[in-house]
Amino acid sequence: MKKEIYRCACCSPDFGALFKTNNIVSKLSVASLSKVAATQTSQYKTIDRRTFLKGSMVAGTALFLPSIPSCSPVVEQQTTVFTGGTILTVDTEFSQAEAMAIRGNKIIAVGAKDKVLASAGANVKVVELHGKTMLPGFIDPHTHVVAGSIVDDIMEYVGMARFDAVDQVLAHLTMLAQQKAEGEWIVARNFDPSIQTGLDELTFKELDAISTQHPIFVLNASGHLAYANSKAFEVAGIPDDIKNPLGAEFVRNKQGQLTGVIKNNIAFLQVVGAYPALAEADPTNALINLLKKWSQYGLTTVSELSLGALSQSPADHSVMEAAARTGKLAARIRAYPFYSIGEEAWDDANVTPQRGDALARVAGYKFVADGSNQGYTGLQRAPYLNSDSHGLAYMSTEELTTRAIERAQKGWQLAIHGNGDAAIDNILDVCQAMRDAGVDMKNVRTRIEHCSILHNDQIQRMKALDVSASFLIGHVHYWGVAMRDEVFGEEKATLLDRCNSLEKAGVGFTLHSDFMVTDPVPLHMIEMAVTRKTRKEPDYVLAPNERISVESAIRAITSEAAWQLFSEHEIGSLEVGKLADMVILANDPRKVAPDEIKNIKVLETWMDGKQVYQA
Repeated sequence: MKKEIYRCACCSPDFGALFKTNNIVSKLSVASLSKVAATQTSQYKTIDRRTFLKGSMVAGTALFLPSIPSCSPVVEQQTTVFTGGTILTVDTEFSQAEAMAIRGNKIIAVGAKDKVLASAGANVKVVELHGKTMLPGFIDPHTHVVAGSIVDDIMEYVGMARFDAVDQVLAHLTMLAQQKAEGEWIVARNFDPSIQTGLDELTFKELDAISTQHPIFVLNASGHLAYANSKAFEVAGIPDDIKNPLGAEFVRNKQGQLTGVIKNNIAFLQVVGAYPALAEADPTNALINLLKKWSQYGLTTVSELSLGALSQSPADHSVMEAAARTGKLAARIRAYPFYSIGEEAWDDANVTPQRGDALARVAGYKFVADGSNQGYTGLQRAPYLNSDSHGLAYMSTEELTTRAIERAQKGWQLAIHGNGDAAIDNILDVCQAMRDAGVDMKNVRTRIEHCSILHNDQIQRMKALDVSASFLIGHVHYWGVAMRDEVFGEEKATLLDRCNSLEKAGVGFTLHSDFMVTDPVPLHMIEMAVTRKTRKEPDYVLAPNERISVESAIRAITSEAAWQLFSEHEIGSLEVGKLADMVILANDPRKVAPDEIKNIKVLETWMDGKQVYQA
């Protein structure tokens, strides 16, 4: 396998270049934001993360964008009572209830069946669960939905979660060519030969064998490599003597001939930019459609951890706002403006902490300290295996400190991307500097995104500085063997995603997909954290001492995720006063074999008191 060096695609300031040819994105203007008055910034309450539920049974006052109606006005006062199954509230005690009542978009009663029915009133509808299991709606605290929704809308997924081998990918592309009319594009994403067995790359040879009548373009999972057939080069007007753009490459063979392999988006955008669907995609509709699709996984709240990546401006907020205004969103969104756009630009656009309402809200601010471990750009204390490289720092500690303090002092929560252990050192140094500058770290609730390679001394520092972690748990399942054999070596690989160590130390953590890196399937994420088995070697358990209980994994995608998103007053558990977001499963995740958790069927998803999915 070739060792490709690449940065984290979703957190790269260059990612938005992919959408420059989109008709709507090119017209997005920050001016549209200034027409909407900024809402008043809420004051964060200092509260211990493990006991926040005890004093917050009733949802707090929501902050509303003036042009967006409330999430779901109460027009029908019928009460719906769910009973006859297992209702896991995921409250502080992880208690189980006999029944739960909702009216409008709120939970009005939870507990013993007779008491819940007594409180329901005369206009009541009883829904029998027939032994099924109800949980709070699942929350993915780190995705990239605004830009990612367009990619998902116009590119076929051919990644590791769907195909184990390159041959399977090629067979699927062949099937698509047979189904599409001559001249139609075949565009795919998330191809990953570092995980999928077989060829290291796709060239004219493989892709022209599929079709010379259809332009074919395949995007590598890294976001920094792509592959195309000769027809795509022809349609895009790429000549044989094309010159390489600065920092990019149209790869050639030893004879000097183009191979169809393209490095860096500066080059491959010249090819995929000719794809008509890329220009025609509607970001608002794509976002609505993506969240509707995700209802099948039980997701009721998602996040946008690089707001601004689509348009490379604060205008991304208008996309989220427009989608919310339609009333068609099937899940809530919590967004984090991206640092590469610049603090002044966000401030000038009146994008402020907690701007929005219960449906779509700005939650915090995102910084990036390093790159990707599997891309050898995560910043490490020691060099990568069989290498003298320590990776890359995306920001100096001095710059990150200055900008983090400025944001924190203005009331922003901070989410800071850190994969390598040296990057995490730097982040914790920044957190110490914030505390030294008088910042109340309990109010800031700093999150380390991915927090991949973690040492014991860092866990203690996180505890002392009130810092939590959000783990891309797919690192263990999909890349665990590669981390052991190619990236770090066996000993350091055991430091990956240390869920159990954090739990024992009293440090909060969540699980996330980092969509488009992995797919947002909460039940699979629970299984990954519980078993820590790897996809490439199914019987291999990476760091078995870091496995956690099913209950802890459920918390990591419900109540803990709500807390990290500053939404624990309204979502994350089934308690009186909270919003009626829940999922109904065919089985109790605690009572099936750990290897079968991902196969549990999602029967229904409810968001804001409405059924948004039924199997």
